[in-house]
Amino acid sequence: MAAIKWEGIFPAVTTKFHANEELDHAEMEKHFSFMIDSGCHGLVTCGSLGEASTLSFEEKLAVARTAVKVANGRVPVLANVSETRTANAERYVQEARDLGVDGFMVMPSVLYAADAYEAKANLRVIAKAAKLPIMVYNNPVTYKVDLTPADFKELSDCEELEAIKESTDNIRRVTDLRNAVGNRYAIFMGVDDLAFEGLALGADGLLAGLVVAFPKETVALYNLVKAGRLAEALKLYQWFMPLLHLDVSTKLVQNLKLVEALVGVGNENVRRPRQPLRGADREFVVQVVQQALATRPDVSAYL
Repeated sequence: MAAIKWEGIFPAVTTKFHANEELDHAEMEKHFSFMIDSGCHGLVTCGSLGEASTLSFEEKLAVARTAVKVANGRVPVLANVSETRTANAERYVQEARDLGVDGFMVMPSVLYAADAYEAKANLRVIAKAAKLPIMVYNNPVTYKVDLTPADFKELSDCEELEAIKESTDNIRRVTDLRNAVGNRYAIFMGVDDLAFEGLALGADGLLAGLVVAFPKETVALYNLVKAGRLAEALKLYQWFMPLLHLDVSTKLVQNLKLVEALVGVGNENVRRPRQPLRGADREFVVQVVQQALATRPDVSAYL
């Protein structure tokens, strides 16, 4: 297992399928290697806002197994945990741990909008079963469960909880967390089009989406901000922003997979009820990508 250094760029990698909707492990191996070879610092499988809900329990484990195989200790692999029942989450983390994952990204609750007491209790049970480092995924915009800085202060005695993916869409939360808990947790910005702002405020890394198609640009943005080269980082961010907006959408999976296909690092295969983009939605993404490629900056000096 790789030790988790909670900093840098952790892609929420897309799940690859054949045209018949079966898992395409060969394509995943290729893409996961591309992420690592491009300088990413970790991998996160089966994201909850991605296609995890279309996967069986065994399929999620199979994707995690593939990621562990590809990473081979070079970067840490986090398996996303977004089970609707706590007992299923306990079983999942135990089996994924046995496969060799290095840690987990855990939703406090999915589908059911738990209150803070329930969400914190759920995290403690999962952490006890996991016995591995955990990043808590806080996304009240989508999941209607918000763990506040005060909640994370209360959870600070739970040793397995080491990092927070903060996706409140409220950039003030980064500073509020630091003021409440200091450096007790690593903080990752989980909203693509708040990446510069989050890093500039001291976030330790990005749990990113568009990185799956533009990894070097994402790593360069991180490196520039961390080096204090904010003017250069801002220029790169402004180029990147139309692409980053594509991650903040109910069709983010289709957006990301179309972008991957357009830049030659993936395909558009999804599982129903999702369908590949069509009509105006598709034309818009194509235009954004074409403009980005036509003006793509050379970031080689920042890697």
